[in-house]
Amino acid sequence: MLKKLIILLFVVAPIGAFAQNKLGYINSEETIMQMPELKDIESKLAGKNEEIKKNIASMEAEYNARVKEFQETNTDSLTQSTILDRQKQLEQIQERYENYVQNSNKEFGELRQQLLTPLQQKFQKALKEVGDEQGFTYIMEAGALPYVSTTAIDAAPFVKAKLGIK
Repeated sequence: MLKKLIILLFVVAPIGAFAQNKLGYINSEETIMQMPELKDIESKLAGKNEEIKKNIASMEAEYNARVKEFQETNTDSLTQSTILDRQKQLEQIQERYENYVQNSNKEFGELRQQLLTPLQQKFQKALKEVGDEQGFTYIMEAGALPYVSTTAIDAAPFVKAKLGIK
């Protein structure tokens, strides 16, 4: 009998402890998208993207002009070495273009990460502070939860207030 009582205690105790947890949920992406700093970041990224597009268009124009020039030239009057030189020039422009696109994509990704990291850190700090202040045991990502009970608390209003989002 005592053995059954002890087993029952071990089974029921964790359930009771879990029931006392204060659970919260938040849509992180939605909250981050509303942060005022994001507009400045998006503006900087858009400026960098326009700069990259402009340079790519310039390289494409240079390549197309060289191709057109090469096509319009009567190759009968050119030596084999001149033809090979022009082909090499086209290949170099194409290689420069490919390198630029690859490097630009890498730089853009690094800039994006550099600009977003402080924003994400600020969000995480606010989330932790709200969790501590409001006594949440867990604050979970709303999109990852298949079901949210009516007893779970939406932590977004608290986090938004902490971040100064109206």
